[in-house]
Amino acid sequence: MMHVEVSAVITARPEAIYTVLSDYRAAHPAILPKLYFADLVIEQGGQGAGTVFRVRMDVMGTSTHFHMVVSEPQPGKILMEADEEAGVMTTFTLEPVAGDDQTRVTIASDFRPSPGIKGLAERLINPPITRRIYRQELQLLADYLQQNKPES
Repeated sequence: MMHVEVSAVITARPEAIYTVLSDYRAAHPAILPKLYFADLVIEQGGQGAGTVFRVRMDVMGTSTHFHMVVSEPQPGKILMEADEEAGVMTTFTLEPVAGDDQTRVTIASDFRPSPGIKGLAERLINPPITRRIYRQELQLLADYLQQNKPES
C-alpha cells in the first residue's frame, strides 16, 4: 500500500469543518479542486456515514472512477471514504488546536498500486501529485469556511 497525507491548520472550529466535510450534497463538492474531480453523483444518503457516491478523477490525462462509501469511525473527528474494489481509502482527521479556534485537518489516503511497471510508476508519480491536490483541497476548505462564516 502507498500512503500519502497532507495537513494544514485552518482557522475554524472542528464542528464547522466537520459539517463541511460530511455534507456530500453541497459543501464537500464545493471544496474539491475542479481540475481533478468531476461528476460527483450521490447514490445514497448525502450526509456523513452511509453516503455512497461516484466520482471521477482526472489526473495527467487519465480518468479514474471511484465508488466511495462514507463512514465515520469517530463522528466529529474522523470521516472516511473507501472504495474497496479500487483499493483506496481516504480519511479526514480533525484535531483542535489553539483552544478550538483552529483545527489541524489531515487528509490521508492509502492506495493499492497496480502490479509491475505501472505500479512502479504510480509509486513515483502519485504521491507528489496527490499531495498537491490535497493542499489545494485544504486551501479551498479554508476559503469556503471564511466565505461561509455564520453570522455573529
